Amino acid sequence: MRATTLFQRSSLLLRRRRRSIEPYALVPSGSFCTDNGDNFESTKTSSRVTIFNRDLKRKQRDRAAWLMRPNDSFVDAVAENLLDRLEDCKKMFPSAICLGGSMEAIRRLLRGRGAIKKLIMMDTSYDMVKLCKDFQHDAPNENIETSFVVCDEEFLPIKESSLDLVISCLGLHWTNDLPGAMIQCKLALKPDGLFLAAILGGETLKELRIACTLAQMEREGGISPRVSPLAQVRDAGNLLTRAGFSLPGVDVEEYVVKYKSSMELIEHLRSMGETNALLQRNNILKRETALATAAIYDAMFAAEDGTIPATFQVIYMTGWKEHHSQQKAKRRGSATVSFQDIQKEFGSGS
Repeated sequence: MRATTLFQRSSLLLRRRRRSIEPYALVPSGSFCTDNGDNFESTKTSSRVTIFNRDLKRKQRDRAAWLMRPNDSFVDAVAENLLDRLEDCKKMFPSAICLGGSMEAIRRLLRGRGAIKKLIMMDTSYDMVKLCKDFQHDAPNENIETSFVVCDEEFLPIKESSLDLVISCLGLHWTNDLPGAMIQCKLALKPDGLFLAAILGGETLKELRIACTLAQMEREGGISPRVSPLAQVRDAGNLLTRAGFSLPGVDVEEYVVKYKSSMELIEHLRSMGETNALLQRNNILKRETALATAAIYDAMFAAEDGTIPATFQVIYMTGWKEHHSQQKAKRRGSATVSFQDIQKEFGSGS
């Protein structure tokens, strides 16, 4: 378990400037969805299960662009941990795309890892892309040709087998069709291309979930979803396998962030664009329910120094597009030595 430093309340005042984003030419490909639609149009407009309001999430990302904390220690820790995996690879990745989420932290902390020459920064939010572009002008990566695209992660306009690397840091857990989005990422990769992703896991904000549930039961006599559902650790490996990635790898890390109050926690979630975007959410939060939630949170989880902890479970996923040079398991029944022979040779005393 890793503890990050106490987040200090800060505000970033930005003036909205309306400058057009330079277009980037992409060759569109048919987007993939796990829904069994008869054609692409029906697939695009309807999915098997629609959990999140993508239009609302885009607006939340727009708001986050103006509330974003500079050098957010939690976001930077996740991005740094994700990019560390590039240092374990001898392979170079000349062309890459970064999908939504904490893409500004990825751009800032890349520092030449992966030997990337061309980088596409993509987000569903115009304001988030514009902010990232402004930061690029202020502190450019001189050795990387960077392009900026406004697009939905659920429908990638990327030509098949055109990229060496796909990175997504804290973004894909808001897609309605996560398997379909991951399949699109695989299709966009060249053979032996790498997929790196970090998503929030099901144990995220468990303290807030408990406090909200108890407060609603006490004040309203029932509960409604206040925190979005997230993938469980056991599902991550199945997602990689279902998407067709080879050599899948999954690992988990928990971050405990301390806040001065529950209101500061909510402000931080807003600045990250991680607030509730469920279609069936309750749009009204009663004042007494909110106050009861804060009181229960403090009573159950407050530390001796007066701060309150919030747990963020991050699931890191790694997958490769198949290539003849990759390791492959031997076919079943091809072993030449049995485990019984090994046990006899080395003994069974241990």
